[in-house]
Amino acid sequence: MTEAKPATTERLVDERLVLTYFIAALAYMTISMLAGMLMALQLVHWNPLRGLELLSPGRWRMVHTNAIAYGFLANAFLGALHWAIPRLTLRPVLDRRLSWFIFVAWQVVVLSTAAGIVLGPTLQANSPGLAALPFSLGAQGVEWGETPTWIDPLALAGLLLVAVNFMAPIIKTPGPLYVTLWYFMAAFVWTFLTYAMGNFLPQYSLAGTSAGAVSGLFIHDLVGLFVTPLGWGLMYYFVPILLKKPMWSHGLSLVGFWGLAFFYPLNGIHHFLYTPIPMFLQHGAIISTIAVEMVVTTVIINFFGTIWGSGRAIVTNLPIRWFYTGMIFYAITCAQCALQTTLTFQALIHFSDWVVGHAHLVMFGVFSMWLLGIMTYLFPRIWRTSWYSQNLCEWHYWLSAVGLAVMALDLTLVGVFQGYYWASLQPWEVSVDGSVPFWMVRVFAGLAMFAGQLCFFYNLWATWRLSRGVAATSSPRPSVATRAPAGT
Repeated sequence: MTEAKPATTERLVDERLVLTYFIAALAYMTISMLAGMLMALQLVHWNPLRGLELLSPGRWRMVHTNAIAYGFLANAFLGALHWAIPRLTLRPVLDRRLSWFIFVAWQVVVLSTAAGIVLGPTLQANSPGLAALPFSLGAQGVEWGETPTWIDPLALAGLLLVAVNFMAPIIKTPGPLYVTLWYFMAAFVWTFLTYAMGNFLPQYSLAGTSAGAVSGLFIHDLVGLFVTPLGWGLMYYFVPILLKKPMWSHGLSLVGFWGLAFFYPLNGIHHFLYTPIPMFLQHGAIISTIAVEMVVTTVIINFFGTIWGSGRAIVTNLPIRWFYTGMIFYAITCAQCALQTTLTFQALIHFSDWVVGHAHLVMFGVFSMWLLGIMTYLFPRIWRTSWYSQNLCEWHYWLSAVGLAVMALDLTLVGVFQGYYWASLQPWEVSVDGSVPFWMVRVFAGLAMFAGQLCFFYNLWATWRLSRGVAATSSPRPSVATRAPAGT
Protein backbone atom coordinates (compact mmCIF):
# COMPACT_ATOMS: atom_id res chain seq x y z
CA MET A 1 0.00 0.00 0.00
CA THR A 2 1.37 3.43 -0.95
CA GLU A 3 0.24 6.97 -0.40
CA ALA A 4 -0.14 9.58 -3.08
CA LYS A 5 2.70 12.00 -3.83
CA PRO A 6 2.87 14.90 -1.36
CA ALA A 7 2.01 17.48 -3.99
CA THR A 8 -1.18 15.58 -4.77
CA THR A 9 -2.22 14.90 -1.20
CA GLU A 10 -1.90 18.56 -0.25
CA ARG A 11 -4.79 19.25 -2.60
CA LEU A 12 -6.75 16.20 -1.46
CA VAL A 13 -6.53 16.60 2.31
CA ASP A 14 -7.99 19.56 4.19
CA GLU A 15 -5.29 19.66 6.86
CA ARG A 16 -6.96 22.50 8.73
CA LEU A 17 -10.06 20.34 9.13
CA VAL A 18 -7.97 17.42 10.41
CA LEU A 19 -6.34 19.71 12.98
CA THR A 20 -9.69 21.12 14.06
CA TYR A 21 -11.15 17.67 14.65
CA PHE A 22 -8.07 16.62 16.65
CA ILE A 23 -8.13 19.73 18.84
CA ALA A 24 -11.84 19.25 19.54
CA ALA A 25 -11.20 15.60 20.39
CA LEU A 26 -8.48 16.52 22.88
CA ALA A 27 -10.74 19.13 24.49
CA TYR A 28 -13.40 16.47 25.09
CA MET A 29 -10.78 14.05 26.42
CA THR A 30 -9.80 16.67 28.98
CA ILE A 31 -13.42 17.12 30.06
CA SER A 32 -13.91 13.37 30.26
CA MET A 33 -10.77 12.81 32.34
CA LEU A 34 -11.73 15.58 34.77
CA ALA A 35 -15.19 14.04 35.13
CA GLY A 36 -13.58 10.64 35.74
CA MET A 37 -11.37 12.17 38.44
CA LEU A 38 -14.47 13.61 40.09
CA MET A 39 -15.96 10.11 40.30
CA ALA A 40 -12.70 8.64 41.63
CA LEU A 41 -12.39 11.32 44.32
CA GLN A 42 -16.00 10.79 45.38
CA LEU A 43 -15.35 7.11 46.08
CA VAL A 44 -12.47 7.88 48.48
CA HIS A 45 -14.34 10.79 50.13
CA TRP A 46 -11.97 13.42 48.72
CA ASN A 47 -14.56 15.13 46.51
CA PRO A 48 -13.76 18.89 46.65
CA LEU A 49 -17.15 19.79 45.11
CA ARG A 50 -19.41 18.03 47.60
CA GLY A 51 -22.90 19.51 47.87
CA LEU A 52 -22.99 21.08 44.39
CA GLU A 53 -25.88 19.39 42.59
CA LEU A 54 -24.87 20.27 39.02
CA LEU A 55 -21.34 18.97 39.68
CA SER A 56 -22.49 15.75 41.34
CA PRO A 57 -20.50 12.66 40.31
CA GLY A 58 -23.69 10.86 39.28
CA ARG A 59 -24.28 13.38 36.49
CA TRP A 60 -20.65 13.69 35.47
CA ARG A 61 -20.16 9.94 35.28
CA MET A 62 -22.42 10.00 32.20
CA VAL A 63 -20.52 13.03 30.87
CA HIS A 64 -17.32 11.00 31.38
CA THR A 65 -18.47 8.15 29.14
CA ASN A 66 -20.27 10.26 26.54
CA ALA A 67 -17.41 12.74 26.16
CA ILE A 68 -15.06 9.86 25.39
CA ALA A 69 -17.35 7.99 23.00
CA TYR A 70 -18.95 10.85 21.09
CA GLY A 71 -16.53 13.67 21.87
CA PHE A 72 -13.01 12.26 21.79
CA LEU A 73 -13.30 9.06 19.78
CA ALA A 74 -15.79 10.32 17.18
CA ASN A 75 -13.93 13.59 16.54
CA ALA A 76 -10.52 11.93 16.44
CA PHE A 77 -11.77 9.24 14.06
CA LEU A 78 -13.34 11.85 11.77
CA GLY A 79 -10.09 13.80 11.70
CA ALA A 80 -8.07 10.69 10.86
CA LEU A 81 -10.59 9.66 8.19
CA HIS A 82 -10.23 13.06 6.52
CA TRP A 83 -6.51 12.30 6.28
CA ALA A 84 -6.65 8.63 5.25
CA ILE A 85 -9.58 8.29 2.85
CA PRO A 86 -8.48 10.96 0.32
CA ARG A 87 -4.99 9.45 0.30
CA LEU A 88 -6.28 5.92 -0.20
CA THR A 89 -8.77 6.83 -2.92
CA LEU A 90 -6.81 9.73 -4.49
CA ARG A 91 -10.08 11.67 -4.37
CA PRO A 92 -11.29 14.36 -1.96
CA VAL A 93 -14.38 13.88 0.17
CA LEU A 94 -17.68 14.66 -1.48
CA ASP A 95 -17.76 18.28 -0.27
CA ARG A 96 -15.44 20.08 2.14
CA ARG A 97 -18.23 22.48 3.05
CA LEU A 98 -20.25 19.45 4.14
CA SER A 99 -17.26 18.31 6.21
CA TRP A 100 -17.21 21.61 8.06
CA PHE A 101 -20.97 21.53 8.52
CA ILE A 102 -20.69 18.02 9.99
CA PHE A 103 -17.97 19.22 12.34
CA VAL A 104 -20.09 22.08 13.69
CA ALA A 105 -23.25 19.97 13.85
CA TRP A 106 -21.49 17.17 15.72
CA GLN A 107 -20.17 19.57 18.35
CA VAL A 108 -23.74 20.80 18.85
CA VAL A 109 -24.85 17.17 19.34
CA VAL A 110 -22.09 16.42 21.88
CA LEU A 111 -22.46 19.66 23.84
CA SER A 112 -26.26 19.42 23.86
CA THR A 113 -25.97 15.88 25.20
CA ALA A 114 -23.69 17.08 28.00
CA ALA A 115 -26.06 19.94 28.79
CA GLY A 116 -29.01 17.55 28.80
CA ILE A 117 -27.23 15.22 31.21
CA VAL A 118 -26.12 17.94 33.61
CA LEU A 119 -28.90 20.54 33.34
CA GLY A 120 -31.85 18.82 31.68
CA PRO A 121 -33.74 17.27 34.61
CA THR A 122 -33.19 20.31 36.84
CA LEU A 123 -34.21 22.93 34.28
CA GLN A 124 -37.21 20.99 33.06
CA ALA A 125 -38.51 20.21 36.53
CA ASN A 126 -38.19 23.82 37.72
CA SER A 127 -39.63 25.53 34.65
CA PRO A 128 -43.38 25.17 33.87
CA GLY A 129 -42.76 26.03 30.21
CA LEU A 130 -40.06 23.40 29.76
CA ALA A 131 -41.99 20.84 31.81
CA ALA A 132 -44.81 21.04 29.26
CA LEU A 133 -42.55 19.92 26.40
CA PRO A 134 -43.56 16.56 24.86
CA PHE A 135 -39.98 15.30 25.13
CA SER A 136 -37.36 15.14 27.86
CA LEU A 137 -34.39 17.51 27.94
CA GLY A 138 -32.58 15.08 30.22
CA ALA A 139 -30.73 11.87 29.54
CA GLN A 140 -32.37 8.69 28.30
CA GLY A 141 -32.21 5.62 30.49
CA VAL A 142 -29.99 3.76 28.01
CA GLU A 143 -26.35 3.06 28.81
CA TRP A 144 -24.06 4.79 26.27
CA GLY A 145 -27.25 6.19 24.76
CA GLU A 146 -27.99 8.88 27.33
CA THR A 147 -28.42 11.47 24.58
CA PRO A 148 -31.73 13.34 25.09
CA THR A 149 -34.52 12.15 22.83
CA TRP A 150 -34.62 15.38 20.82
CA ILE A 151 -30.92 14.97 19.94
CA ASP A 152 -31.25 11.44 18.56
CA PRO A 153 -32.76 12.34 15.14
CA LEU A 154 -30.10 15.04 14.69
CA ALA A 155 -27.30 12.65 15.57
CA LEU A 156 -28.66 10.01 13.20
CA ALA A 157 -28.88 12.57 10.38
CA GLY A 158 -25.27 13.53 11.11
CA LEU A 159 -24.13 9.92 10.85
CA LEU A 160 -25.90 9.64 7.50
CA LEU A 161 -24.12 12.75 6.21
CA VAL A 162 -20.78 11.34 7.38
CA ALA A 163 -21.43 8.15 5.43
CA VAL A 164 -22.40 10.05 2.28
CA ASN A 165 -19.39 12.39 2.50
CA PHE A 166 -16.84 9.58 2.85
CA MET A 167 -18.49 6.92 0.72
CA ALA A 168 -18.52 9.18 -2.36
CA PRO A 169 -14.75 8.92 -3.04
CA ILE A 170 -14.66 5.25 -2.02
CA ILE A 171 -17.43 4.26 -4.45
CA LYS A 172 -15.58 5.97 -7.30
CA THR A 173 -12.38 4.07 -6.58
CA PRO A 174 -11.70 1.14 -8.92
CA GLY A 175 -11.18 -2.18 -7.14
CA PRO A 176 -9.82 -4.18 -5.60
CA LEU A 177 -10.11 -2.05 -2.46
CA TYR A 178 -7.55 -2.20 0.32
CA VAL A 179 -8.87 -3.79 3.53
CA THR A 180 -8.80 -0.43 5.34
CA LEU A 181 -11.60 0.79 3.07
CA TRP A 182 -13.56 -2.41 3.76
CA TYR A 183 -13.50 -1.58 7.47
CA PHE A 184 -14.43 2.06 6.86
CA MET A 185 -17.39 1.25 4.62
CA ALA A 186 -18.70 -1.30 7.11
CA ALA A 187 -18.34 1.18 9.97
CA PHE A 188 -20.38 3.85 8.16
CA VAL A 189 -23.27 1.41 7.67
CA TRP A 190 -23.01 -0.36 11.03
CA THR A 191 -22.74 2.82 13.10
CA PHE A 192 -25.88 4.30 11.56
CA LEU A 193 -27.88 1.12 12.18
CA THR A 194 -26.46 0.57 15.67
CA TYR A 195 -27.27 4.11 16.81
CA ALA A 196 -30.81 3.86 15.45
CA MET A 197 -31.34 0.49 17.13
CA GLY A 198 -30.03 1.51 20.55
CA ASN A 199 -31.59 4.95 20.81
CA PHE A 200 -35.01 4.45 19.24
CA LEU A 201 -36.17 0.87 19.83
CA PRO A 202 -35.82 0.75 23.66
CA GLN A 203 -37.21 4.28 23.92
CA TYR A 204 -40.29 3.93 21.75
CA SER A 205 -40.99 0.33 20.72
CA LEU A 206 -39.74 -2.18 23.28
CA ALA A 207 -40.01 -2.80 27.00
CA GLY A 208 -38.86 -5.28 29.61
CA THR A 209 -36.41 -7.99 28.63
CA SER A 210 -36.78 -7.13 24.94
CA ALA A 211 -35.56 -3.59 25.59
CA GLY A 212 -32.77 -4.99 27.78
CA ALA A 213 -31.62 -7.37 25.06
CA VAL A 214 -31.53 -4.60 22.45
CA SER A 215 -29.74 -2.26 24.89
CA GLY A 216 -27.14 -4.96 25.44
CA LEU A 217 -26.63 -5.28 21.70
CA PHE A 218 -26.31 -1.50 21.43
CA ILE A 219 -23.76 -1.19 24.25
CA HIS A 220 -21.47 -3.76 22.72
CA ASP A 221 -22.07 -2.98 19.06
CA LEU A 222 -21.17 0.65 19.68
CA VAL A 223 -17.67 -0.62 20.50
CA GLY A 224 -17.52 -3.46 17.98
CA LEU A 225 -19.29 -1.95 14.98
CA PHE A 226 -18.33 1.73 15.37
CA VAL A 227 -15.02 1.97 17.26
CA THR A 228 -13.41 -1.35 16.29
CA PRO A 229 -13.68 -1.21 12.48
CA LEU A 230 -12.51 2.41 12.39
CA GLY A 231 -9.65 1.66 14.80
CA TRP A 232 -8.44 -1.47 13.00
CA GLY A 233 -8.96 0.17 9.61
CA LEU A 234 -6.66 3.02 10.60
CA MET A 235 -4.08 0.55 11.90
CA TYR A 236 -4.11 -1.27 8.55
CA TYR A 237 -3.39 2.13 6.99
CA PHE A 238 -0.78 3.66 9.29
CA VAL A 239 1.27 0.63 10.38
CA PRO A 240 2.46 -0.37 6.88
CA ILE A 241 3.28 3.27 6.09
CA LEU A 242 5.40 3.76 9.20
CA LEU A 243 7.12 0.36 8.92
CA LYS A 244 7.50 0.78 5.14
CA LYS A 245 6.46 -2.81 4.50
CA PRO A 246 3.18 -4.54 3.56
CA MET A 247 0.99 -6.43 6.00
CA TRP A 248 2.25 -9.90 6.80
CA SER A 249 -0.88 -11.66 5.51
CA HIS A 250 -3.64 -10.25 3.35
CA GLY A 251 -5.62 -13.45 3.96
CA LEU A 252 -5.61 -12.95 7.74
CA SER A 253 -6.79 -9.37 7.25
CA LEU A 254 -9.85 -10.73 5.45
CA VAL A 255 -10.43 -13.35 8.17
CA GLY A 256 -10.42 -10.55 10.73
CA PHE A 257 -12.90 -8.45 8.78
CA TRP A 258 -15.42 -11.18 8.04
CA GLY A 259 -15.07 -12.69 11.51
CA LEU A 260 -15.90 -9.32 13.03
CA ALA A 261 -18.89 -8.90 10.70
CA PHE A 262 -20.26 -12.37 11.46
CA PHE A 263 -19.69 -12.82 15.20
CA TYR A 264 -19.63 -9.37 16.79
CA PRO A 265 -23.31 -8.36 16.32
CA LEU A 266 -24.31 -11.40 18.40
CA ASN A 267 -22.20 -10.52 21.47
CA GLY A 268 -24.15 -7.84 23.27
CA ILE A 269 -26.43 -9.92 25.47
CA HIS A 270 -23.40 -11.14 27.44
CA HIS A 271 -23.82 -7.82 29.31
CA PHE A 272 -27.04 -9.23 30.77
CA LEU A 273 -26.20 -12.75 31.88
CA TYR A 274 -28.30 -14.15 34.73
CA THR A 275 -31.26 -11.98 33.70
CA PRO A 276 -34.77 -12.98 32.49
CA ILE A 277 -33.52 -12.74 28.88
CA PRO A 278 -33.97 -16.28 27.43
CA MET A 279 -31.00 -18.53 28.16
CA PHE A 280 -30.53 -19.60 24.53
CA LEU A 281 -29.76 -15.95 23.72
CA GLN A 282 -27.32 -15.74 26.63
CA HIS A 283 -25.59 -18.94 25.53
CA GLY A 284 -25.42 -17.69 21.95
CA ALA A 285 -23.79 -14.46 23.13
CA ILE A 286 -21.21 -16.43 25.15
CA ILE A 287 -20.26 -18.64 22.20
CA SER A 288 -20.08 -15.77 19.72
CA THR A 289 -17.98 -13.70 22.15
CA ILE A 290 -15.40 -16.45 22.52
CA ALA A 291 -15.44 -16.89 18.74
CA VAL A 292 -14.77 -13.21 18.10
CA GLU A 293 -11.83 -13.28 20.51
CA MET A 294 -10.32 -16.03 18.36
CA VAL A 295 -10.88 -13.85 15.29
CA VAL A 296 -9.21 -10.87 16.96
CA THR A 297 -6.25 -13.12 17.78
CA THR A 298 -5.67 -13.63 14.05
CA VAL A 299 -5.63 -9.84 13.57
CA ILE A 300 -3.09 -9.37 16.36
CA ILE A 301 -0.94 -12.18 14.91
CA ASN A 302 -1.06 -10.43 11.54
CA PHE A 303 0.24 -7.16 12.97
CA PHE A 304 2.99 -8.79 15.01
CA GLY A 305 3.95 -10.80 11.94
CA THR A 306 4.24 -7.50 10.10
CA ILE A 307 6.65 -5.97 12.62
CA TRP A 308 8.72 -9.18 12.78
CA GLY A 309 12.25 -8.22 11.80
CA SER A 310 11.56 -4.53 12.41
CA GLY A 311 11.17 -4.68 16.17
CA ARG A 312 13.56 -1.79 16.76
CA ALA A 313 10.84 0.49 15.36
CA ILE A 314 9.07 0.17 18.72
CA VAL A 315 12.05 1.99 20.26
CA THR A 316 12.80 4.50 17.52
CA ASN A 317 9.32 5.23 16.16
CA LEU A 318 7.00 6.62 18.82
CA PRO A 319 3.70 6.29 16.89
CA ILE A 320 4.51 2.62 16.26
CA ARG A 321 5.08 2.20 19.99
CA TRP A 322 1.65 3.73 20.69
CA PHE A 323 0.06 1.39 18.12
CA TYR A 324 1.64 -1.82 19.35
CA THR A 325 1.12 -0.98 23.01
CA GLY A 326 -2.56 -0.67 22.14
CA MET A 327 -2.43 -4.06 20.44
CA ILE A 328 -0.93 -5.66 23.55
CA PHE A 329 -3.70 -4.14 25.64
CA TYR A 330 -6.15 -5.42 23.02
CA ALA A 331 -4.85 -8.97 23.48
CA ILE A 332 -5.30 -8.65 27.25
CA THR A 333 -8.79 -7.22 26.75
CA CYS A 334 -9.80 -10.14 24.56
CA ALA A 335 -8.44 -12.67 27.05
CA GLN A 336 -10.55 -10.97 29.71
CA CYS A 337 -13.60 -11.09 27.43
CA ALA A 338 -13.27 -14.81 26.83
CA LEU A 339 -13.18 -15.37 30.60
CA GLN A 340 -15.71 -12.86 31.89
CA THR A 341 -18.40 -13.78 29.40
CA THR A 342 -18.73 -17.30 30.82
CA LEU A 343 -21.50 -17.88 33.32
CA THR A 344 -19.06 -19.23 35.93
CA PHE A 345 -16.76 -16.21 35.85
CA GLN A 346 -19.63 -13.74 35.46
CA ALA A 347 -21.11 -14.96 38.75
CA LEU A 348 -17.94 -13.68 40.46
CA ILE A 349 -17.26 -10.34 38.78
CA HIS A 350 -20.76 -9.13 37.83
CA PHE A 351 -21.38 -5.54 39.03
CA SER A 352 -17.78 -5.31 40.28
CA ASP A 353 -14.96 -2.91 39.37
CA TRP A 354 -13.52 -5.62 37.12
CA VAL A 355 -15.98 -4.36 34.50
CA VAL A 356 -14.81 -0.76 35.00
CA GLY A 357 -11.18 -1.81 34.57
CA HIS A 358 -12.07 -3.77 31.44
CA ALA A 359 -13.82 -0.73 29.95
CA HIS A 360 -10.82 1.53 30.62
CA LEU A 361 -8.47 -1.08 29.19
CA VAL A 362 -10.26 -1.17 25.85
CA MET A 363 -11.38 2.46 25.48
CA PHE A 364 -8.16 4.15 26.64
CA GLY A 365 -5.63 1.32 26.50
CA VAL A 366 -6.51 0.38 22.93
CA PHE A 367 -8.41 2.91 20.87
CA SER A 368 -7.28 6.09 22.62
CA MET A 369 -3.70 4.83 22.45
CA TRP A 370 -4.06 4.30 18.71
CA LEU A 371 -5.57 7.74 18.17
CA LEU A 372 -2.95 9.47 20.31
CA GLY A 373 -0.30 7.65 18.26
CA ILE A 374 -1.93 8.89 15.06
CA MET A 375 -1.92 12.44 16.45
CA THR A 376 1.73 12.08 17.45
CA TYR A 377 2.46 11.13 13.83
CA LEU A 378 0.27 13.71 12.08
CA PHE A 379 0.63 16.94 14.06
CA PRO A 380 4.29 17.47 13.02
CA ARG A 381 3.49 16.56 9.42
CA ILE A 382 0.63 18.98 9.20
CA TRP A 383 2.63 21.77 10.86
CA ARG A 384 5.77 20.73 8.89
CA THR A 385 8.11 20.91 11.82
CA SER A 386 9.60 18.70 14.53
CA TRP A 387 8.00 18.20 17.89
CA TYR A 388 9.10 20.92 20.28
CA SER A 389 10.27 18.32 22.78
CA GLN A 390 10.91 14.65 22.19
CA ASN A 391 11.19 14.21 25.96
CA LEU A 392 7.64 15.50 26.43
CA CYS A 393 6.49 13.01 23.77
CA GLU A 394 8.12 10.24 25.80
CA TRP A 395 6.58 11.48 29.06
CA HIS A 396 3.18 11.56 27.37
CA TYR A 397 3.55 7.96 26.28
CA TRP A 398 4.96 6.54 29.51
CA LEU A 399 2.58 8.35 31.88
CA SER A 400 -0.37 7.28 29.74
CA ALA A 401 0.71 3.66 29.26
CA VAL A 402 1.92 3.00 32.82
CA GLY A 403 -0.96 4.91 34.39
CA LEU A 404 -3.48 2.92 32.37
CA ALA A 405 -1.74 -0.39 33.12
CA VAL A 406 -1.79 0.34 36.86
CA MET A 407 -5.43 1.43 36.76
CA ALA A 408 -6.55 -1.63 34.79
CA LEU A 409 -4.64 -4.06 37.04
CA ASP A 410 -5.90 -2.29 40.16
CA LEU A 411 -9.56 -2.39 39.09
CA THR A 412 -9.25 -5.99 37.91
CA LEU A 413 -7.92 -7.06 41.31
CA VAL A 414 -10.49 -5.12 43.31
CA GLY A 415 -13.22 -6.61 41.13
CA VAL A 416 -12.15 -10.11 42.14
CA PHE A 417 -11.97 -9.10 45.81
CA GLN A 418 -15.42 -7.52 45.62
CA GLY A 419 -16.85 -10.68 44.06
CA TYR A 420 -15.51 -12.82 46.87
CA TYR A 421 -16.70 -10.36 49.52
CA TRP A 422 -20.22 -10.55 48.13
CA ALA A 423 -20.12 -14.32 47.67
CA SER A 424 -19.19 -14.72 51.35
CA LEU A 425 -22.40 -12.85 52.29
CA GLN A 426 -20.57 -10.39 54.53
CA PRO A 427 -22.16 -6.97 55.12
CA TRP A 428 -21.95 -4.59 52.17
CA GLU A 429 -19.77 -2.19 54.17
CA VAL A 430 -17.04 -4.81 54.38
CA SER A 431 -16.65 -4.85 50.60
CA VAL A 432 -16.61 -1.03 50.52
CA ASP A 433 -13.90 -0.81 53.19
CA GLY A 434 -11.87 -3.44 51.36
CA SER A 435 -12.19 -1.51 48.10
CA VAL A 436 -11.03 1.89 49.36
CA PRO A 437 -7.25 1.18 49.12
CA PHE A 438 -7.71 0.07 45.51
CA TRP A 439 -9.79 3.16 44.76
CA MET A 440 -6.97 5.33 46.13
CA VAL A 441 -4.53 3.67 43.75
CA ARG A 442 -6.97 4.41 40.93
CA VAL A 443 -6.93 8.11 41.81
CA PHE A 444 -3.16 8.34 41.46
CA ALA A 445 -3.14 6.21 38.29
CA GLY A 446 -5.72 8.59 36.81
CA LEU A 447 -3.61 11.58 37.85
CA ALA A 448 -0.62 10.05 36.05
CA MET A 449 -2.67 9.62 32.88
CA PHE A 450 -3.92 13.20 33.12
CA ALA A 451 -0.37 14.45 33.67
CA GLY A 452 0.60 12.67 30.45
CA GLN A 453 -2.09 14.57 28.57
CA LEU A 454 -0.87 17.86 30.07
CA CYS A 455 2.60 17.08 28.72
CA PHE A 456 1.02 16.49 25.32
CA PHE A 457 -0.97 19.73 25.42
CA TYR A 458 2.07 21.84 26.31
CA ASN A 459 4.11 20.11 23.64
CA LEU A 460 1.37 20.79 21.09
CA TRP A 461 1.23 24.47 21.97
CA ALA A 462 5.00 24.84 21.83
CA THR A 463 5.21 22.89 18.55
CA TRP A 464 2.50 25.09 17.03
CA ARG A 465 4.50 28.19 17.99
CA LEU A 466 7.60 26.56 16.52
CA SER A 467 5.70 25.82 13.30
CA ARG A 468 4.85 29.49 12.89
CA GLY A 469 8.54 30.31 12.94
CA VAL A 470 9.27 27.51 10.48
CA ALA A 471 6.54 28.77 8.15
CA ALA A 472 8.10 32.22 8.23
CA THR A 473 11.51 30.87 7.23
CA SER A 474 10.12 28.17 4.85
CA SER A 475 12.48 25.53 6.21
CA PRO A 476 10.35 22.59 7.43
CA ARG A 477 11.98 19.75 9.35
CA PRO A 478 10.98 16.11 9.72
CA SER A 479 9.35 14.96 12.92
CA VAL A 480 11.77 13.87 15.62
CA ALA A 481 9.05 11.73 17.19
CA THR A 482 8.68 9.44 14.17
CA ARG A 483 12.13 9.58 12.61
CA ALA A 484 10.53 9.12 9.19
CA PRO A 485 10.99 11.16 6.01
CA ALA A 486 8.74 14.20 5.89
CA GLY A 487 7.09 13.05 2.68
CA THR A 488 5.84 9.75 4.13
